[in-house]
Amino acid sequence: MLLLHCLLLLLLLPLGSRPQKFPTRDEELFQMQIRDKAFFHDSSVIPDGAEISSYLFRDTPKRYFFVVEEDNTPLAVTVTPCDAPLEWKLSVQELPEEASGEGSGEPEPLEQQKQQITSEEGTELFSYKGNDVEYFVSSSSPSGLYQLDLLSTEKDTHFKVYATTTPESDQPYPELPYDPRIDVTSLGRTTVTLAWKPSPTASFLKQPIQYCIVINKEHNFKSLCAVEAKLSSDDAFMMAPKPGLDFSPFDFAHFGFPVDNNSGKERGFLKSSKFGRQTPSKPRVDLHKICIGNKNIFTVSDLKPDTQYYFDMFAVNTNTNMSTAYVGTFARTKEEAKQKTVELKDGKVTDVFIKRKGAKFLRFAPVSSHQKVTFSIHSCLDAVQIQVRRDGKLLLSQSVEGVRQFQLRGKAKAKYLIRLKGSKKGASMLKILATTRPNKQSFPSLPEDTRIKAFDKLRTCSSVTVAWLGTQERNKFCIYKREVDDSYNEEQKKREQNQCLGPDTRKKSEKVLCKYFHSQNIQKAVTTETIRGLQPGKSYLLDVYVIGHGGHSVKYQSKLVKTRKFC
Repeated sequence: MLLLHCLLLLLLLPLGSRPQKFPTRDEELFQMQIRDKAFFHDSSVIPDGAEISSYLFRDTPKRYFFVVEEDNTPLAVTVTPCDAPLEWKLSVQELPEEASGEGSGEPEPLEQQKQQITSEEGTELFSYKGNDVEYFVSSSSPSGLYQLDLLSTEKDTHFKVYATTTPESDQPYPELPYDPRIDVTSLGRTTVTLAWKPSPTASFLKQPIQYCIVINKEHNFKSLCAVEAKLSSDDAFMMAPKPGLDFSPFDFAHFGFPVDNNSGKERGFLKSSKFGRQTPSKPRVDLHKICIGNKNIFTVSDLKPDTQYYFDMFAVNTNTNMSTAYVGTFARTKEEAKQKTVELKDGKVTDVFIKRKGAKFLRFAPVSSHQKVTFSIHSCLDAVQIQVRRDGKLLLSQSVEGVRQFQLRGKAKAKYLIRLKGSKKGASMLKILATTRPNKQSFPSLPEDTRIKAFDKLRTCSSVTVAWLGTQERNKFCIYKREVDDSYNEEQKKREQNQCLGPDTRKKSEKVLCKYFHSQNIQKAVTTETIRGLQPGKSYLLDVYVIGHGGHSVKYQSKLVKTRKFC
């Protein structure tokens, strides 16, 4: 076991310090010791079977110690670089006979013990330089004082260290399958489907494992620690301590948390605004982490077409919160399907259907010279985005809801490219008219408010009275009614709000009347109508259609009304 002899404590602590015990593999004792902040304060000791997190300043080496008391002891050491390559070396030197537990008598003076150990050059067991998660594993290690030296020459960085003398039974890191690669099973313009083989830790050992996928456009990651460092606005997942202060992962005060004098209480996490050390926030990186439970197939969506993405998978043991990286992969999404450009004819209405989040391109090339060009658009459902370019120059970019008309300055032999982008909520339908003749108007003019108002006080058991706004242009208005169930609600009404569906789609029995109406005084452009012959206590959906000179109709917002049950 990794038991720190009193010699090691004397080496690490100043004279006069109260003696401390190194944590043992006794779980109850170990848990009690890690709750004691004073135990790990300024400690360079690696506990047995616990992962520690620490910080390196650039070009400033750091050394950790642990003692193996018995020969032929199994040993495993894992070092995880987070956001920069590390240089690290593991070495061992013999303990003095009096410190090995075999001698007897009074211990040697402190200075003599320190000199006896540090004067000897330790035997190097392993060294590594890079940013991979690297391991030292030995089934039979000699007793001695082990030293782990770490150095970062690139930048200040975080790292993690795990050491154990019982590697066979611990297994805190999830085991990888015999084929640890991530397979791309399906590739689309905005989606990539990934599959991987489950970790034996989950399938055979039945330990709780969840998988976390990381997606970015730059490179693959070799550890979840590196991902967390990149995700943080401070470019590190922990606050760096002030220079000159060593610290342990259990000393939360160095990370901006308040000092908790009552070690028996759990420490609560604070909001980011209360961290002790404030740093300027950096732009968020285009990096996403998604934890999906224990599934081993997942489809990543909402990607950009014709874009290369890097995918990493990490198996996380939810008991230990320690992770192992699968072999990452990358893939390029398919190109956007080439849009077929629709030709618009002067003065003719064209129907356009756009898939959810999709786009359509239209082209208008007037055959004759023109001073102005008019684009009239009727969005049937939700708002759509329109862009108009003339010979490559952007002239118009607007969101359109309902009926809108845009008049642009013309140019001889000009060609117009129209891009229509649909709604994120669902598919979009619209009608568009392009013309160089200003008097050519197929769409009827509409008031700003297309609601139908019902007068509650004029409601009877067999009739309702409603009103709606008109315009200064003389148009034909038709009103229709349809009986609906009492359970009919606003959500159902919204789904039926296709403004492009005209009176020709309605049953003749639903027609109430048609009439012409306009007013030169826009303030008085209001009309009322009483709808009779209704049943007591029944609900009705009322629709008003305005029909333009070209025969194109636009529906006002539907109105749900109910007759009185008793009169």
